[in-house]
Amino acid sequence: MAQPALAFVASPTREARRGRRQLASRYPHVPPKEADIIVAIGGDGFMLQTLRRHMKRSVPVFGMNLGTVGFLMNAYAEEDLYDRLAVAQAVQLHPLRMIAVRADGSRRTALAVNEVALLRQTRQASRLRITVDGVVRLEELTCDGILVATPAGSTAYNLSAHGPILPLGAQVLALTPISAFRPRRWRGAILPNAAEVRIEVLSNGKRPVSAVADDTEVRDVVSVRIAEDRKTTLRLLFDPEHNLEERIVREQFVP
Repeated sequence: MAQPALAFVASPTREARRGRRQLASRYPHVPPKEADIIVAIGGDGFMLQTLRRHMKRSVPVFGMNLGTVGFLMNAYAEEDLYDRLAVAQAVQLHPLRMIAVRADGSRRTALAVNEVALLRQTRQASRLRITVDGVVRLEELTCDGILVATPAGSTAYNLSAHGPILPLGAQVLALTPISAFRPRRWRGAILPNAAEVRIEVLSNGKRPVSAVADDTEVRDVVSVRIAEDRKTTLRLLFDPEHNLEERIVREQFVP
């Protein structure tokens, strides 16, 4: 049986570049656009960049951790790569699509694997109106920001903001405030993954807000629409003993 065509890509760090050279010297490889599987070497940030860069092809990506956190990555090892890939478990994810409208009327669209976050740009708290599926749910939220997280991203920024951890198969999204001031007791919501969230920025001239889809930032936004993009599928590969669903469950029991 023919082996899959592999492409090796790496983050700019010295360790990741060295890892790529070592793997490329041991295994035949092709350019990413010709690969059956892309092996991404680095950390979670680089994995997100790789997924976005190649999402039109929906090519599977197998991450190897030579970064900091590595939640979306497998352990780095140079041996038995074909054997690991043969038994790797696939996870399919749908990203969030953000459509942001800026104060000058321009629009920007971006995709996010982890979350879309709205954040205050100045020392003053933001004032936001939250609408879900055409129904205003919060007339005004005074806060440092708010985010919508996917299950895969629920253990990242969302967890740091005290949002819920979401199992992969739950088909829900987390809507989590960041340092909410009013209403003080509102802790967020869990929404169906088919929901569309619209966030309007109140007093945008005095209290400007930026919108961030993973690492794509749009400043001075006046409104943002966020919904799951079901037409786009991302495919991640994990070693059986390090599958993503188990990692997400495990995070709920970390002391």
